Amino acid sequence: MAESMKGLKRTHRCTELSVANVGEEVTVMGWVQKNRNKGGIIFVDLRDRSGILQIIFEQGEDLSRAVDAENFAKAESLRSEYVIAVVGKVEKREGNANANMKTGDIEVRATQVRILSESETPPFPIEADSKTKEELRLKYRYLDLRRPDLQEKIMMRSRVTAKIREFMTKEGFLEIETPILNKSTPEGARDYLVPSRIHPGSFYALPQSPQLFKQLLMCSGYDRYFQIAKCFRDEDLRADRQPEFTQVDMELSFVDVDDVIEVNERLLKYIFKDTIGIDIQLPIQRMTWQEAMDRYGSDKPDTRFGMELVNVSDVVAGCGFSVFSGALENGGSVRGINAKGQGAMPRKKIDALIEYAKGFGAKGLAYIAIQPDGTVKSSFAKFMTEDEMAALIKAMDGENGDLLLFAADKNKVVWDVLGNLRLEIARNLGILDKNQYNFLWVTEFPLLEWSEEENRYVAMHHPFTMPMEEDLALLDTDPGKVRAKAYDIVLNGTELGGGSVRIFQNHIQEKMFEIIGLSKETANERFGFLLNAFKYGVPPHAGLAFGLDRMVMLMAQADSIREVIAFPKVKDASCLMTDAPNLVDDIQLEELGIAVVKQAETEA
Repeated sequence: MAESMKGLKRTHRCTELSVANVGEEVTVMGWVQKNRNKGGIIFVDLRDRSGILQIIFEQGEDLSRAVDAENFAKAESLRSEYVIAVVGKVEKREGNANANMKTGDIEVRATQVRILSESETPPFPIEADSKTKEELRLKYRYLDLRRPDLQEKIMMRSRVTAKIREFMTKEGFLEIETPILNKSTPEGARDYLVPSRIHPGSFYALPQSPQLFKQLLMCSGYDRYFQIAKCFRDEDLRADRQPEFTQVDMELSFVDVDDVIEVNERLLKYIFKDTIGIDIQLPIQRMTWQEAMDRYGSDKPDTRFGMELVNVSDVVAGCGFSVFSGALENGGSVRGINAKGQGAMPRKKIDALIEYAKGFGAKGLAYIAIQPDGTVKSSFAKFMTEDEMAALIKAMDGENGDLLLFAADKNKVVWDVLGNLRLEIARNLGILDKNQYNFLWVTEFPLLEWSEEENRYVAMHHPFTMPMEEDLALLDTDPGKVRAKAYDIVLNGTELGGGSVRIFQNHIQEKMFEIIGLSKETANERFGFLLNAFKYGVPPHAGLAFGLDRMVMLMAQADSIREVIAFPKVKDASCLMTDAPNLVDDIQLEELGIAVVKQAETEA
């Protein structure tokens, strides 16, 4: 039977007690982790969000140490996850201290216990490093969130957001909220749409970012804005992606690239030092997009290890291997990576790497395995002369015991294949150190990329990104070569965030819309409110947003952002706990003027 808290007030959380409290009468409350009955003595591990504290209930003639029969009986009835309140005296453990517990050198000798709430047997143990399948834990997320390691991650997130607000306020940023119900501007990821009851047939869109509103705030003279903003994208999920996510969003007036980078470097240094004790060395390394792609095959390179790409196109030009020569004739390239010390890798594992590469567009993978004794095994040696093979191995810095892997195709495919392959090999070798934090700024992204699907240029970031001044002339002659004043912050191969200097001159914005195929009419229809605002005096401005979920995931050394979000979705964007999304009543659909039409099933 549940009891009332009346008359009781918690004095401490469990691990707020220490030897400094010995002799004090305290009241603690929490959940029963476990109960050990040793006959006349019962030991209860009490858990709250701060950790675990041992409570002792003892029978006996020594009234100064014993608990009465009624309270002892209640202690005997305790089960895992019962919620209890305990009144007792803090004592030092004599001879049985537990060095693995924060409170291992003390215990509370109970004089009174109240059972505030009973519990059924949980579907899985409430313990750190749970081996229970994630699907079951997410179904009972409210229980999963009691686990100490998960609680620590969620509390770390709270500390991080507090530090962000503290820093940004000191730097003169104003925290301003922007709308959640917006106009759909389909020039990016897919929007989540919300039907309007008052305006039948019309829809709001949930924000993919506060981009347009924060630019309007710069037009409005607010100078420095920030927001910890909830954003939404209807796209396929991965380990570091959710349909709803949180980003730290900011915009600054009268600034250029270096100003935005500088304030964000200091912000990151402040957060990491104060939260997890990591001292980021400033300035953070910068690398152009082109260099990142050439060296790592990725615009978000993991620089914790080498295995960099080597362009061997010149070395193999004119060789007899048609895979290489064909790629070069089609305007592509031949590049390779050197997996040092992996020359003796079994053929089965090499074949697995080849299959992995095919998942990123490779038709195959050429390799040279240099055995420890210097003999060479290769998938294409018979098509090359000895001199050509020797030159290729030399170009790759190949030594005895090395494994050389090559991709030949269009640059985009080669970068994608080898960029992902080097990461897969690093994972297989276990050389990715979670305790190492390698930050990198990637700058000078292409302004545009060609969409084969739409047969037009599209903005690589968004259509309000400023081209680099020295490339403006190329907008008319060779738009594919124009670089953007855009920058991404990368940590250990994960894009933490990105931003850009914004276009604020009308003629450049019009040219940008023209290149991506947006007519003046369409541009005004989608972005008219922003373009009109720009007619009334707009300052030069720039901004950046980084993913709070991703950053905390890396700080907490978690494998998924689901571990740092209280109530996350799974891969199909559903919530296992609440069963969202779900059907709604017909009357709700009628009010909105929406009919759900069942598609005819096609026969296999």
